[in-house]
Amino acid sequence: MASNVFTGLLNSSADRHSLFDDAQGIVAGSMLAVLGVSLLSGAGLLAGGTAGLAFLAHYATGFSFGLCFFAVNLPFYYLAFRRMGPAFTIKTFAAIALTSVLSEFVPGFIGIGQVDPIAGALFGGLVIGAGVLALFRHRASLGGIGILALYIQDRLGWRAGLVQLGFDCLILALSFLVASPAIIACSVLGAIVFNLTLAINHRKDRYIAV
Repeated sequence: MASNVFTGLLNSSADRHSLFDDAQGIVAGSMLAVLGVSLLSGAGLLAGGTAGLAFLAHYATGFSFGLCFFAVNLPFYYLAFRRMGPAFTIKTFAAIALTSVLSEFVPGFIGIGQVDPIAGALFGGLVIGAGVLALFRHRASLGGIGILALYIQDRLGWRAGLVQLGFDCLILALSFLVASPAIIACSVLGAIVFNLTLAINHRKDRYIAV
């Protein structure tokens, strides 16, 4: 009996991920996202999506990024449950919770000092994009705008990366309240790299595993 349960956890197919597949995808995606956020933070940059909102709250209030990130995603769980289903919601909650916790502890283990803003935008945007791509491919997200982007892609066929880019531009426009034009310009560059990574590499008609 135990061997059958263990085999079931590992049993994936061409069109379906196993529970183990999903678990490692969520852990890997969250770790990459935290590393990318650390690069952006080291450069003093902002991000798009709910991470961008969390950065704004963090800079404005002084509360930790992890706490702000977890809090700003709370209103989106209802949409995730109603529109994307309980499995998506549970995996997304796990990814957000893990990312929030790692954001609190990783800086104590990986010290990222001063980062050039352009380099931070390029590498940070790419690494976060790779992390979110891993989550998307396991039917999860980092919440908020990612949930909306996946929902719109499923319903209307619009590329999730391009949908998120539009929302990100709006969020980054609010950044003029807390950052200089040069920092915002580099933040926009990071958002473009992040969203192009998603738009080019995540297409529903090419990747169908669930």
